[in-house]
Amino acid sequence: MGAEFAFKFFLLYLLLVMCVDGKGGARDDSQSEGMHGEPVHVHDHPSSHMDHMDHSLLVFFTLNDLKVGRTMPVYFPKKDPSKSPRLLPREDANSIPFSYEKFPYLLQFFSFSNGSPQALAMEDTLRECEIKPIKGEVKFCATSLELMLDFVQGILGSESRFKVVSTTYLTESSILLQNYTILEVPKEVPAPKMVACHTMPYPYAVFYCHSQETKNKVFMVSLIGENGDRVEALAVCHLDTSQWSRNHVSFKVLGIEPGSSDVCHFFPEDNLVYVPMPTMSNNLINVM
Repeated sequence: MGAEFAFKFFLLYLLLVMCVDGKGGARDDSQSEGMHGEPVHVHDHPSSHMDHMDHSLLVFFTLNDLKVGRTMPVYFPKKDPSKSPRLLPREDANSIPFSYEKFPYLLQFFSFSNGSPQALAMEDTLRECEIKPIKGEVKFCATSLELMLDFVQGILGSESRFKVVSTTYLTESSILLQNYTILEVPKEVPAPKMVACHTMPYPYAVFYCHSQETKNKVFMVSLIGENGDRVEALAVCHLDTSQWSRNHVSFKVLGIEPGSSDVCHFFPEDNLVYVPMPTMSNNLINVM
């Protein structure tokens, strides 16, 4: 668990350095103990359905599933932080074009062959970042920590204090997909507003950050895997999906239609959610 701890410690350090005069985050010890994919229900889908499904999509579920004792298959990707793309300082990030229009130049800049896996991943990220947001959504692809925090403060308020919540793997394991059971009553994190930031494949660290006007709920969920793995999982539930594309993968996984149900999903460890602090109790950022 050393690499994961080092990554979170590094991120915590960066956030502390970037937040000046106490604006930004604060630690909330009341949330410290328990509290961008999608889960299917073991009891609702035959095994043949799961066998033919991309396992990385097994992160979606509904609010009705958030019950103690509920078991569901969940995919948690495991990444080596030491091999992850690094965060660039704002000045360095701003010196490199970040636009699909500049894609040919970027291929040369990063020495990627056209059609290579790296080139295709970079192309997909640039396209995704330039897609028009859905109604009621604000989105931004942050190419540096400073730009990410600027976006977060623009959504939550320039004078606001906020905390960062994320998934934590409590045990070391190489197993990506297994059945997990909810151990305790999920703890809701107060989130009158929230910004979710998802890592994107790119030569350096890029976070796809977005916020929606529609109501969302944020939970920390204590899970235990069938092999004993323990995870404190960050989950976000979107209560209004009526504006989502009918082709959104969650609808296919859950077998529902846009607007017919809420959609929840677990976050991998390197994705973040920013929420406002309910009090002004202290000046530390909490990266869970």
